[in-house]
Amino acid sequence: MIRVLLADDHTLVRTGLRLLLEAIPDVEVVAEAADGLEALQLIETHRPDCALIDLAMPRLNGLETLQRAAAHFPATRLLVVSMHADAPYVQQALAAGAAGYLLKDADKSELERAVRAVAAGGAYLTPAISGAVAARSELSVLTTRQREVLRLLAEGHSSKEMAARLGLSLKTVEAHRGAIMQRLGIRDIAGLVRLAVREGLVG
Repeated sequence: MIRVLLADDHTLVRTGLRLLLEAIPDVEVVAEAADGLEALQLIETHRPDCALIDLAMPRLNGLETLQRAAAHFPATRLLVVSMHADAPYVQQALAAGAAGYLLKDADKSELERAVRAVAAGGAYLTPAISGAVAARSELSVLTTRQREVLRLLAEGHSSKEMAARLGLSLKTVEAHRGAIMQRLGIRDIAGLVRLAVREGLVG
């Protein structure tokens, strides 16, 4: 069962998403939030597998919500559902910690594909915007912290050394490394190092 949280300040949007999601086999909506702070509180309480986050929310906007959720609740995968199709919005969302980006005019089948992909640990970009995003730096899908981990990894530091330098636990560093590999679609350290060099992250 995929446990999902919805965060959007429009009641009708949340109701529509809930109806669509609950019609999908093995998907359960465990909570709804009307703003970013409530979303974080409910993520902490329910620990959903996936959280659908709107970018324009009161009290705490979507980007801040993504950043805090990614930092404090890494087990909850984050999927942005927004009306904004412009590449800068997508770039910011991915950098803030989103694993996927879906437009609000998507149909039910695309919603299902996105939720299943993100909840399974993968990534999803709606086809309408994936081309524009792909044209930019490959590292744009990483958060600031993940870029730091990739840079240190490419410089030859061990996970233990990275944890000490960044003030993180060993487990968190390993989680970041796994997320980097998933987001970039690279399964070995050598491939990560080559990409880091190619993108100018290390000399």
